[in-house]
This record gives sequence, structure tokens and C-alpha cells, in this order.
Amino acid sequence: MKQPVVAIVGPTAVGKTSLSIQVAKRFNGEIISGDSMQIYKGMDIGTAKVTHEEMNGIPHYMIDIKDPGDDFSVAEFQDKVSRYIEEISDRGKLPIIVGGTGLYIQSVLYNFQFSDTARDDQFRYNLEKKIEQEGVEPHFNRLKEIDPEQASKIHPNNIRRVIRALEVYELTGMTMSEYQATQQPTSPYNPILIGLNMDRETLYERINKRVDDMVEEGLLSEVNRLVEQGYEDAQSMKAIGYKEFLPYLYDQQPLQQSVEALKQNSRRYAKRQLTYFRNKMDVNWYEISLDTATEKFEEILSDLAGKLNQI
Repeated sequence: MKQPVVAIVGPTAVGKTSLSIQVAKRFNGEIISGDSMQIYKGMDIGTAKVTHEEMNGIPHYMIDIKDPGDDFSVAEFQDKVSRYIEEISDRGKLPIIVGGTGLYIQSVLYNFQFSDTARDDQFRYNLEKKIEQEGVEPHFNRLKEIDPEQASKIHPNNIRRVIRALEVYELTGMTMSEYQATQQPTSPYNPILIGLNMDRETLYERINKRVDDMVEEGLLSEVNRLVEQGYEDAQSMKAIGYKEFLPYLYDQQPLQQSVEALKQNSRRYAKRQLTYFRNKMDVNWYEISLDTATEKFEEILSDLAGKLNQI
């Protein structure tokens, strides 16, 4: 019998954290973060990292496991989360993955096989040097030509992923999208995917308010501290919530412009998250509204109980 694994997915600011705590309490579960940025220590406000108060006594994993200057890959995420699932299951608990990083969650639930053969240290070194001299734009444009689907998932500033996608193509003749399409859509688990969504206007209002709250809670100080610690050029600092404030810190734009840029980038990211989950995984979607969230969460808990009883 395959181990049931619950995944709670959806766009940023939709209410995944709140639901996950209720699911964990109702079904004796433990929570694994499915967010590619909450792994970094000291990057708390900008990643909307769950607080100890919000955890409400529920064990959480894959949070604060890396320094901001460390590299991290989807393959490493898959390996670590798979181990946590096994450990949680062995304790008789229900593993619950919560987050919005679609590829990371998909890699775990469907056991993606990441090839170690299509790697060339010299190719990566040479491309890194070219990007230093020429900027990333011409190389990102090349990726858009050979693999537009993969390029649409990568921010141009995510140099590591741009290089990796070009590396795979150069060494195998297969685009990253083609490689991912060869993955078998079977799972070593019995995955139950719960997707939260709400009407766009309400979601965008929540995203805008969250950004305002982050600024009030000290996001700018968090970004400034990371810069002072020498992480300005780290891959983690290219993330939404951090890169928008670097121009302000260097007197290149007013603070309000950075805040508005963060709101806009967060809204666009939410749209990309929804597109990914809808196209790539078999998700049970629930529309959440502010007035009926409590009732909808109870409906979700009831539906989940039924699904778990069938396993």
C-alpha cells in the first residue's frame, strides 16, 4: 500500500498555511515546506515564512536549513523531502507538503529522475564567464528560442537555472522541457493534492496588503542586513521580495517604487503558480472567499477524511 501524502498548493497569500495547520491537527500530520525560498535562514519576512506562533505546535521541516549564500537545487529538495516523508510515515504521522513552488513539489510526488550525466563543469564555467561579461539577457533569449516553455518558468535573473537548461540542451540535444516530459506520471505515494484559489481581485488585494504588512514588519531592514552580510550577489537575493529593494538601497529609485514593484511581481508570480499547478498536476481545487473560508476549510477537511478512509 502506497503512503498517502497530502499536498496543499496554490498561489501566494491564498491561505495555505492556515489550512495546513488545521489538516495537521485533524489528521495527526507533520508539515514539510514546499517553498524553495523558506529553506534560507534569515530570509523570513520576504518569504512569508511560517512563524512559531502560526506553527501551533506542529513540527515543520525544510525551513531554515541553508545559509543565503548556499546553492540549492530541485534534486536536493526532492532527496531531502523524500527522506522526511519516510521518517514522518514511520512515526505513524501523515506527511503534508505545503507551498507554491510547483516543480519542487511535483518532483517529489512523481519521483522525477534527475540525470547526473548531463553535466559539464567546463561548460558551466565558460557560460558563467560569458554572462559576467555580456549579461544574462542574450543567453536567456537563446533559451527562449530553443525551449520557450522552460524559459517561461525561469526568471532571467536566475542565472543558475538558465545555465542548467542550456547545459542540458548542449550535452543531450534534448531541451529541459522534453526531458521533463519523459518523466513517468506515476507516484511512489498516494498523493492527495488540495488546491486553494480565490477570485483574482480578492487575491491581488490580499497580495498587496501582505506586501504592505511585510514592509511594516521590517522587510527593508531584513534586505539591508542580508546585503551587509555579503549576500547581495547570492542566488537567494534574486528572489521576489528581495531583489526589488536593492535599487532603493543604492539610491537608484524611491522606496514606494520598490514596494510597487514587489506587489506587481508577486501578482505575476501568483498567476504563474496557478498556471503551473493547473497544467502539471491533478489538483482538487477549492475556491476560497473571505466570507466563507471557515466553511470551505471544513468542507476540505471532510473531503480529505473521505479520501484517506478509501486508502
